[in-house]
Amino acid sequence: MANIKSAMKRVDTSNKKRLQNNAQKSEMRSQIKRVEKLVEANDVESAKTALQTTVKHIDKAVQKGIIHQNNGDRQKSRLAKKVNNLGA
Repeated sequence: MANIKSAMKRVDTSNKKRLQNNAQKSEMRSQIKRVEKLVEANDVESAKTALQTTVKHIDKAVQKGIIHQNNGDRQKSRLAKKVNNLGA
C-alpha cells in the first residue's frame, strides 16, 4: 500500500475510474449480446434498432479509451454483417 499522501489519492482515483470503466465495458458487452440474441431470433427490425444503440456504446468506449479503435471497428463490423445477412 502507498505511504505518500498523493500516492494514496492516486490509488483512490484509479479505483474509481476502474469501476466506471468496468461498468461501461460491461454495458457495451450486454448491448452486443442483445443484438446477437435478436439476430439468432431472426428479428430484423429490433436487431437494426438495437444495433444503432450498440454502435453508440462501442463508439463511446473507444472515445474514452476503454477499448482500442480497431477493436471497436471490428465489433461494429461483425455485428453489422450479422444484421445485414438477416435481411438478405
